[in-house]
Amino acid sequence: QVRVVESGGGLVPPGGSLRLSCAASGRLINIYAMGWYRQVPGRQRELVARITSDGATNYADSVKGRFTISRDNANNTVYLQMNSLKPEDTAVYYCNARPWASLGSADPGSWGQGTQVTVSS
Repeated sequence: QVRVVESGGGLVPPGGSLRLSCAASGRLINIYAMGWYRQVPGRQRELVARITSDGATNYADSVKGRFTISRDNANNTVYLQMNSLKPEDTAVYYCNARPWASLGSADPGSWGQGTQVTVSS
């Protein structure tokens, strides 16, 4: 019942900044956590940042100090502020919403369509 849609991707030079948005709809009260993941062709999808319903955050070591995940409860939106971007940050970024009912199960939750982020000169 929860749906997410990403936006904000684009082309940015190394050292630049970009902000991704994830708009959620549906039964939002059922969401345990929302996170940003990224995937590069030939590599498995990896966690970039996550925020739980109580506000706790978690980041991949590679983005700590550069990326910040936040949420706007009034607008049902989660953001990923990306600063000091590097070429290795280039990937398709996906938003994920994990429901409480999926905890302890293989249910991956809801995924968005993805938004392309390209860091290049």
